[in-house]
Amino acid sequence: MFSDIARKFCQVFNLFCCVHVFHAHVGQLHYVVGPSMFPTLNATGDLLFLERFSVRFQKVNVGDIVVACSPENPRVLICKRVLAVEGDSISVLPEPYAQDAAKNVLIPKGHVWLQGDDPYKSRDSRHYGPVPYALLQGKVQLRIWPPHSWKKF
Repeated sequence: MFSDIARKFCQVFNLFCCVHVFHAHVGQLHYVVGPSMFPTLNATGDLLFLERFSVRFQKVNVGDIVVACSPENPRVLICKRVLAVEGDSISVLPEPYAQDAAKNVLIPKGHVWLQGDDPYKSRDSRHYGPVPYALLQGKVQLRIWPPHSWKKF
């Protein structure tokens, strides 16, 4: 009886270790909350698969959708599109369609510029500046839920 319990414990422990390694080094699931990426992603209900290799090896490109820790509150995850990578220069208006003069921002080494697809409902790099690669959690590869809208990014 003890050996059966020990065997089950080892199986559960092995499964837990495999899930942890996968989550920490390969990829994870992320549930979308918030309207900043509409119409590309729904404000709620989309379940995304993120892969971590692109972020780990700094292979994130302009146009990619990423999930990152918010620079304003690291406990909050944000989902945004990469508009510029290190070495790029981007012209930024403080608000969408503002009449103010645009300012040019040079993206420093090890940083990216993140913005939501809906500029009216997004708090992004226009507010907090370039985001360090270290805050990026993963690159969105697939929308896996809802089933009728599966999509590879």
